[in-house]
Amino acid sequence: MHRIPLFALILLLFLPQPGLSAEKCVKTEGEAAIVGGDIPSAKTEAVARAKWAAIEQTVGTEVKAGSIVQDFTLVDEIIKTQVGGVVKSYNILSQDNRSDTVLVRINACIEPQKAQEAVSALSLNNAVAVFIPARKPAARETDAYEETNILSETLIGKLTDQGYRVVDVAPTQAADAAEIEKAMKSGSTLTVRSLMYKFLSNVIIIGKVDYAVSTKKGEDIGYGLSMPFNNVTVRITYRIVARNSKTGNTEILTAGSDQARGTAGSVEDAAAKGMESLAAKLSPVILDKIASFIRGNVKKVAIRINGVSDIDTNQDIKGMLQQIVWVTEVEEKRMGEFVVGYPENSLYLANSLRQKGRFKVVDFTPYALTLEWKP
Repeated sequence: MHRIPLFALILLLFLPQPGLSAEKCVKTEGEAAIVGGDIPSAKTEAVARAKWAAIEQTVGTEVKAGSIVQDFTLVDEIIKTQVGGVVKSYNILSQDNRSDTVLVRINACIEPQKAQEAVSALSLNNAVAVFIPARKPAARETDAYEETNILSETLIGKLTDQGYRVVDVAPTQAADAAEIEKAMKSGSTLTVRSLMYKFLSNVIIIGKVDYAVSTKKGEDIGYGLSMPFNNVTVRITYRIVARNSKTGNTEILTAGSDQARGTAGSVEDAAAKGMESLAAKLSPVILDKIASFIRGNVKKVAIRINGVSDIDTNQDIKGMLQQIVWVTEVEEKRMGEFVVGYPENSLYLANSLRQKGRFKVVDFTPYALTLEWKP
């Protein structure tokens, strides 16, 4: 038996482990509009877009940050301040100054673990990813699943009606029924965390729907009578998993199972009716749990607005703040200073104010914003 010297073992402990912090270098591009002939500012934004594209490519996100974040200069700032060292290095390969835009191509080296943290920093509490495959009634022996079904579609509709940004995981093929079933049985959140990174979401509803034929059409039910319909029992096992934006921990909001029955001439129709009933029972429970989670993640953001000189303007600004989606309360402290209840990253609050056209973002942190009022 060969013995390894003690100093060699100690050295092995301190050597970097492959895959944990290895950089990944990718080539990406970014484009930005030239406003007022300001090419340097356009280049800065284009580079920020290219760096974020490199992060998205490294993590493998399905929902691009551009669909929920408008100001990529702010995104670049949040990468620097909240998740330092994500982009380890980059160099500009080319710059194309066009008539109204600047296009840059870069080679960026990304640290994958920190890239995941950067994506998590931009995830929304009100973004819900849904994946609830249902076994096909006609394919009982083959373990075939419908990943888009009546129950999942009904639930997505209810969530959308309440103002949530809902991502249907099924069409993206980012997961499959076997993967989810394994995650449900093992209790591992690895699959769930992976889906959170892909869809920039802090809330995921995962589950599995199965069914059993309780009574078959034509079956003898006694007294010389036969069952005129198929009676199907539909069962769901589900979990709602969320990432607490305050602690960063992944937690199970609720887990459970439920069932409902459907009766019809065919097994498929009976299963469909059962899923409709199950969706009606389950939707209020799920909506309540998600609403409670969002309320629990509301934080106070101090807002200071420079250039406010009269009470009327102050009241107008307060009204604007109250109209922003997901703002829960607005407390007026003094002229141009407010405290706002907000469940998301302050970056989104800054972008919402900037898009109103009357504010210029001067500075922001997770709990404070400074803006300039533009009369």
